[in-house]
Amino acid sequence: MGNTIFTKIINREIPAAIVYETENVLAFKDINPQAPVHILIIPKTEIPTVRELSGSEHGALLGELIDAANVIAEQYGIAEDGFRLVMNCGKNGGQEVYHLHMHLLGGRSMQWPPG
Repeated sequence: MGNTIFTKIINREIPAAIVYETENVLAFKDINPQAPVHILIIPKTEIPTVRELSGSEHGALLGELIDAANVIAEQYGIAEDGFRLVMNCGKNGGQEVYHLHMHLLGGRSMQWPPG
C-alpha cells in the first residue's frame, strides 16, 4: 500500500473520527467540513483515482461505497431530505488525496452548480 493520509488512517497510524467500517470500506468525518454532515467514504484498497476503476473489476466495491453512504445518511438523519455524493478526479477535478474517496455531504440545501 502507498503512503497517503487515508492509508495511514486505515492502518490507525493517525487518528480519525471513524463513523463506519466494514472489511472493505472505512468512513470518517472530514477535518474541513463543507456541510453540517461531511463524511469521507474510502475503500480500504488503495486506488488512486476514478480513472483506475472498471465496472468489471470494481463493481462490487463501488456498490459497497454506495451502501455505506446510504447507511451513514440514515445514521445522520439526512437520508429523507437528501444528500450529495462527490468523487473528485485529478488536479482540475479538485482531488487532493490520491486515494479514491467519496464525499457524503448533507444537512443543508446543496446549490448547483457546485463550483
